[in-house]
Amino acid sequence: MTVTTEHATTPATEEPKAADLFAKFAPLIRERDTLLETGVRDPFAIVMDEVKSPTEAVIDGKDTILLGTYNYMGMTFDPDVIAAGKEALEKFGAGTTGSRVLNGTYQGHKACEEALEEFYGMDHAMVFSTGYQANLGIVSTLAGKGDYVILDADSHASIYDGCFLGNADIVRFRHNNPENLEKRLAKLPPEAGKLVVLEGVYSMLGDIAPLDIMVPIAKKYGAMVLVDEAHSMGFFGEHGRGVAEAQGVMDQVDFIIGTFSKSVGTVGGFCVSNHPQTDFLRLVCRPYTFTASLPPSVVATATTSIRKLMYAGNKRAHLWENSKRLHKGLRNLGFTLATEEPESAILAVLLPDQEKAVRMWQALLEQGLYVNMARPPATPAGVYLLRCSLCAEHTAEQVEQILDMFEAAGKATGSIS
Repeated sequence: MTVTTEHATTPATEEPKAADLFAKFAPLIRERDTLLETGVRDPFAIVMDEVKSPTEAVIDGKDTILLGTYNYMGMTFDPDVIAAGKEALEKFGAGTTGSRVLNGTYQGHKACEEALEEFYGMDHAMVFSTGYQANLGIVSTLAGKGDYVILDADSHASIYDGCFLGNADIVRFRHNNPENLEKRLAKLPPEAGKLVVLEGVYSMLGDIAPLDIMVPIAKKYGAMVLVDEAHSMGFFGEHGRGVAEAQGVMDQVDFIIGTFSKSVGTVGGFCVSNHPQTDFLRLVCRPYTFTASLPPSVVATATTSIRKLMYAGNKRAHLWENSKRLHKGLRNLGFTLATEEPESAILAVLLPDQEKAVRMWQALLEQGLYVNMARPPATPAGVYLLRCSLCAEHTAEQVEQILDMFEAAGKATGSIS
């Protein structure tokens, strides 16, 4: 039989279906939805209705003690800091509307950098719009294609992102393990550019790095050293310069990265260094060059705060007292903490799984205490915790209240017997 095709129809060509860009998040979305269906609150969607002081806020109409901020030195409500911000706001306006390398450098930005140079005893300082950008910018600019960044496996996301932006080869070593650091360095080409990145205090577990051991190892292999002191500025060391100062290796560190959003009490980031070419980085550091500069009021508050932190010895001492008292009290109640002894202003209370962590977090909030709930990937794999961040403005009475709240919430959720 002969078949003609003149009346045959050609099957319509179907348009290819575009991939759902959210599909990769499906497992996390299901996990979150399942958890919220049990009736617990979303620990990542808290709104502060009012902030009364560095240690008190109103959440859902209820007075709440804050134990989950980075306000380590309590500078957010310092009268001198607030007054400096108001004066700059009225004199210079709300913002600069420009990059630091164009119209965005005011006298306040230079004053802030001069305060940082004095605080750290360094020759050069660069102020960034955020602490994240400081790491992103300096790491990506120093270490490019063909260079190596050797970093702690638990490094902050901004450090990892700096590696990706600069296209450097990433070499990880085991967390706070000097032997593993040396093993990794020994395998790298001697002539290659190398940047070892360390953190003074690691923000999730609150543990400190053995910089006095690791920095000399890095120098032995010809590497530059960058130390992120974001969570240690203000209360480590004789002058509050961080763990590098406390452990006596400041003179061997090439770059110190820090932030204004912790002990300084505002927002912004910085890099300080004695390297003679540091100022040249302003022209080649993309996150610095292509970002609007901080508003004048912000750098004014930062400058005032930094200068006051130079003479904050009593605050530092009280913060350490708070850390020791709370750490001991939580352990006595039966909670498991990430460190055997208090190592910083961060105390991490470990819980067995996400559901237990969220229920404990909610029970504390209902008691009138706010802490951070943290889970992977912000924490190491399989680690769920409540992160308590102490403040120099917490009173001894508040610490006792906090312990009472932990005891009640722990028993209510079965976290302690």
